[in-house]
Amino acid sequence: MSTVPQSTTAKARMTADEFWEFVHRPENHDRDFDLIRGEVFEVPRPTKPHGRVCIRIAMLIEQYAERVGKGYTVSNDSGVVLGARSESVVGPDVAYFTDAQTFADLHPKWGDVPPLLAVEVSSPTDRPGRVNAKIREYLTNGVKIVWQVDYEERNVTVYRPKQDIEVIGEGGELTGGDDLPGLSIKVADIFKLPGDRPAAPGA
Repeated sequence: MSTVPQSTTAKARMTADEFWEFVHRPENHDRDFDLIRGEVFEVPRPTKPHGRVCIRIAMLIEQYAERVGKGYTVSNDSGVVLGARSESVVGPDVAYFTDAQTFADLHPKWGDVPPLLAVEVSSPTDRPGRVNAKIREYLTNGVKIVWQVDYEERNVTVYRPKQDIEVIGEGGELTGGDDLPGLSIKVADIFKLPGDRPAAPGA
């Protein structure tokens, strides 16, 4: 069985190129990893609520991209290289980029242009320290907005560089501000299924 290399104990560190080779070894084909400042961390397989929230957010952001005719959305933990020395490779659950206008323009591997918006969906198995480290990497490497979605509490924590953290509940709305003008998503819409029906008056 393959094991995560000693970089997880800070005895050795990986570059993005070394990490690419590591994650594509045959023994790692069904495992997920992040590289945070040279250290490798294995990421657990998401739950079904996690996956559902991701697809809803991706769809809603893609609708925005289609409406404004700019940018595109990725999901499924697509890799992005962060940092001037390429020491971090992370996979946002959902991300919105503006570095390509056609499918042919997409980077064939992991892009090194940060997304404008990165979304992390929290799961019960997440370690807070690692999630916080990942969010710090986003904010210090060009990501303008980070949404951390908590599907158990039904809220979203919004992070922006050098600004106060904001927690928006299920009755609130997520906006893109000056970075993504016109983006507006109701938090409640993130948790909907096609069979959901509005509650009857007085219910």
